[in-house]
Amino acid sequence: MADGSTAEVPAVLTPVPPSPRAASPGRIAVVAASLRRAARWRLLEPEVLGLEQLVRPGDVCIDVGAAYGMYSYPLAHLVGPSGAVHSFEPQRKAHALLRAGSALAGARIRLTRSGIGRSAGEAEIVLPIRFGLPIHGHAHLVDGLLERSQPRRWHSRTKRIRVPVTTIDEVCAARGIERVRFIKVDVEGFEPGVVHGASRVIQRDRPSLLLEVEDRHLERYSTTAAAFTSSLRELGYRMHVWRDDRWQRVERVELGTRNYLFATDDAWDRSA
Repeated sequence: MADGSTAEVPAVLTPVPPSPRAASPGRIAVVAASLRRAARWRLLEPEVLGLEQLVRPGDVCIDVGAAYGMYSYPLAHLVGPSGAVHSFEPQRKAHALLRAGSALAGARIRLTRSGIGRSAGEAEIVLPIRFGLPIHGHAHLVDGLLERSQPRRWHSRTKRIRVPVTTIDEVCAARGIERVRFIKVDVEGFEPGVVHGASRVIQRDRPSLLLEVEDRHLERYSTTAAAFTSSLRELGYRMHVWRDDRWQRVERVELGTRNYLFATDDAWDRSA
């Protein structure tokens, strides 16, 4: 059971501005190449290798659940100095490490310590703790969470932390973002909530969406992979997986595959 709630809410929801002096195409290229190499060796998610087929210089990308920057760094390299990567990570430690790493790498990442959800405000994050160590990669929002889903048997306990939450629609309106090309979301089952809060941007821009889709996480929020993917198809998206060094069309969620790309036909026309 949870051991109380800890407030960790920053005073503002403005991004940490990238330093122009720190910008270094050479350094970020090295970091991005290292992450792609790790992905090819299956040390990181292989979908990192498919980003270059989706993102171009000058694009605007959004990374929700940025963690330590597995996707933020390659995206920053691909969009270049004329593009932008808006990364969101509400957990204090992960945010601090990504902030420090992006400064060292010279990456133009606009990093905000905030969750992304279906509406703006504040919410609690459940942080599982195992053998006294926080499992940051399994943290998830309480919004809409089924109480019976907590705790997992292998978690010795959980900690609840209050964090600010905003939506992709509100971020784009506040920052004057006129077109979003790519959104990656990995939030341990809360992906439908993030998509709901991006409805205006999705309707306007039709960005490609790289989403974690797993029943074991989605069931925490009373939904299923089949229902979630069906709702995206109704919006005109087609589902793909990264396999054999290319994005391949699939019709349903497959056992053993966590990440799925949802793209419109226009996305492929642009990348050709």
